[in-house]
Amino acid sequence: MSVSMALPRVWDLTAFFPEFDGAVYRQFKDALRRDLAEQLSSASALADLDAANAAAWSAVFCAHEAISARLVHLGSYLNCLGAADASNERCKQEEAALSGFAAEASKLLAELARGFRAAGEADWSAFRIQPPLAGAAHTLDRLRQEGSFRMSRAEERLAADLGVDGLAAWGRLYDTVTGKMSFEMAWPVGRGETVPMAQCRGLMTNAERTVRRAAFVGGNAVWEANADVMAAAINGIAGARHTLYAGRKQPHFLDQPFFDNAVSRETIDALFTAIEAQAEVSRRILRLGARLQGTPALAWYDLEAARPLEPLAPVSWEECVGLVGRAFDSAYPALGEYFRSALARRWVESEQRRNKRSGAFLTGSPLINEERIYMTFGDTMHDVTTLAHECGHGWHSHLLGALRPCAQDYPMALAETASTFAEMVLLHGLLTDPAIPPARKAFLLDQQLSQATAYLLNITVRYEFERHFYEERRGGEVAVSRLKELMVTAQRHVYADTLEVGGEDPWFWASKPHFFISGLSFYNYPYAFGFLLSQALFAESRRCGAGFLPRYEAFLRATGSATCEAAVHSTLGWDIRNPDFWAGAIQNLEAPFREFESLVAGR
Repeated sequence: MSVSMALPRVWDLTAFFPEFDGAVYRQFKDALRRDLAEQLSSASALADLDAANAAAWSAVFCAHEAISARLVHLGSYLNCLGAADASNERCKQEEAALSGFAAEASKLLAELARGFRAAGEADWSAFRIQPPLAGAAHTLDRLRQEGSFRMSRAEERLAADLGVDGLAAWGRLYDTVTGKMSFEMAWPVGRGETVPMAQCRGLMTNAERTVRRAAFVGGNAVWEANADVMAAAINGIAGARHTLYAGRKQPHFLDQPFFDNAVSRETIDALFTAIEAQAEVSRRILRLGARLQGTPALAWYDLEAARPLEPLAPVSWEECVGLVGRAFDSAYPALGEYFRSALARRWVESEQRRNKRSGAFLTGSPLINEERIYMTFGDTMHDVTTLAHECGHGWHSHLLGALRPCAQDYPMALAETASTFAEMVLLHGLLTDPAIPPARKAFLLDQQLSQATAYLLNITVRYEFERHFYEERRGGEVAVSRLKELMVTAQRHVYADTLEVGGEDPWFWASKPHFFISGLSFYNYPYAFGFLLSQALFAESRRCGAGFLPRYEAFLRATGSATCEAAVHSTLGWDIRNPDFWAGAIQNLEAPFREFESLVAGR
């Protein structure tokens, strides 16, 4: 790669705003507040859509689209600031204020849904083909559909206002508390250290089992100490959603998540039917891991760890950048060029330091057509994969950048496809390097297979837990003891005999931030969905070669303009409602498993 290895590991956010809370920032907020109020007033005064007021409704929709893009811009900026420094109290205040903007925008969205819902078919057909609305038909149809389960105007506005200090506040509380957490790490050599919670997961990938266990025990002691706060937050979020669903007459708590993801229940049922039917593919991988480890089964803290193969040296940031860049350049040059550009323009935050939130993410802004990658690089191959994963997200957003903002808003179910496809490009590039030492090849195959079990089994645990939790939450708050029980039950059911008795993680519900995202629920199945879809996509790319990449990019560009089923079928010709499609994708894991099994034979 030609990228200078001296590039800083702290991102540059000045393209968003020259400075936090400066003059430009405040002017942006003032204009946003003013425009929101003006557009909400205009929309509220309009009668339901008909031929006479179609132009006025078109103007309101376009204004809402522009306002939404500005909200994404502001939200992305604050998310970056808050993640990089969880101790920044002024940023937390601004994130809370952003909830107020979002509440006003949701009122405007409700007005659009109200106006579109009652329109006659002839008026609606004529409306959606107006030139200012070109490329927005999918979004318009979804707004019309959403209107069918909206409450009255007064109720929706009250719900939006209450959400700022209710539903959204619980999510902010979780982020604030966990961002400041640290735990006592008892190193095997007898040394104690206070470690930021953001580094706990990385330590649980350590090759030394005693290190993994120490991080697991130390981290869980902190989750237990904060159990009441975590339980209050998860109950508060779920309880608020149930109240809203009841008011909107949505019969099931999965109706909204499926609608939000533009996916059908039939498709997700097919996905998990295939995963359960093919569970032994993943369990065989874990049993081999336990044998290599010298234990009858695995503990929870073993699941993401490299197997005890020949030790590998830590991976430096410089080496990480080179590995990702060369793999991308070899198989997908356009992705490699994007990666180099992101590094050169300081779009990547990877530094280790205190007060950073845990996790990794990709965010961006349709106003400036730029993305930002957030992670905490911990000198492991796992972190190399994370960088490739988030860069895949960025490439997806980049390809959508030429479309109107509403067509860039793809559902989470399709969001994880480009990221896992990029991971597979990375792993394939590394594994097919003729100079790769056998030890590194074994390590990478192990990582690939471990990742597959995480997407297929760990994600299924999350989906099962959250589904059963929401079922019970309808009857009242769920106690800490029951939350732990639900989590352990899900883990035992999914992992079966591959998880050692007593080796479960009853606090996983507290430590996993996805359960506390106030803006969406069931942020779990999109990972399994995206992983298996990317398996099918990558297998097709290997069969077709570079000629497949235009089809792949056409699919990515369609993700904000169609349902999941339609986006896949129209560009690739596949029926994702069929369990056999997903089963076939799972079977692609057999070849790397056999290769890994052969490499470690006799160990």
